[in-house]
Amino acid sequence: MAKVYLTGAGPGDIELMTLKAARVVKEADVLIYDRLANPDILNMAKENCEMIYVGKQDGKHSVPQDEINEIIYQAALKYENVVRLKGGDPFVFGRGGEEAIYLYDRDIKFEIIPGISSAISVPAYAGIPVTHRGITTSFRVVTGHETPKKKISQIEWQTFLNDETIVFLMGFHNIKLITRKLMNLGKRRDYPCAVISKGSTPEQEVVVGTLETIVELSKDMPTPAIIVVGEVVTLRDKVKWFK
Repeated sequence: MAKVYLTGAGPGDIELMTLKAARVVKEADVLIYDRLANPDILNMAKENCEMIYVGKQDGKHSVPQDEINEIIYQAALKYENVVRLKGGDPFVFGRGGEEAIYLYDRDIKFEIIPGISSAISVPAYAGIPVTHRGITTSFRVVTGHETPKKKISQIEWQTFLNDETIVFLMGFHNIKLITRKLMNLGKRRDYPCAVISKGSTPEQEVVVGTLETIVELSKDMPTPAIIVVGEVVTLRDKVKWFK
């Protein structure tokens, strides 16, 4: 009987894959993979494994999500071991829940293989702990993908005035809107923040600034990139370790 493995590939460094993710990739009859999965992972697959790319970039979907759902379903009708490989974790803005429900509604067996989310691992590779005693006891992960045309935001911006760390994923193209919104709500203009591009890979770049300066400082950075807002950013001078 066919089974689909909705699999997190981790943030980029191939050694941050889980043992379980590596095993199912090696056993896969077909790999359905996105842009954020390390391409070296594909070399782990067996020789006759079919490769299907369904990547998305900066809001421009090469394949719409509805079609991705159907591609996974059709692959399950054809193959016994189907691996849907997603960067980071399938359930942290990875739309893995939608894919799982689509398969459930069609009586296709599936398994979720969590991956290390870029929300915690990329800041760690940049020397930024998302929590730190005496600075913040909590952090939140927020989508930065909402567009200014959206009539009702699901983001509770008014609750962002405390000192918890805020990690914005998929938001680099909206960084100007994000920083302006936070300052308009009352965040200090000199509040620390950072942008981390291609985190945990040899191409990693980190820029540290403030809500007022980070847009200009990070304007030439490539994607994928995440935004970290919080006093913990100031710890990078002592904690940074990855070059």
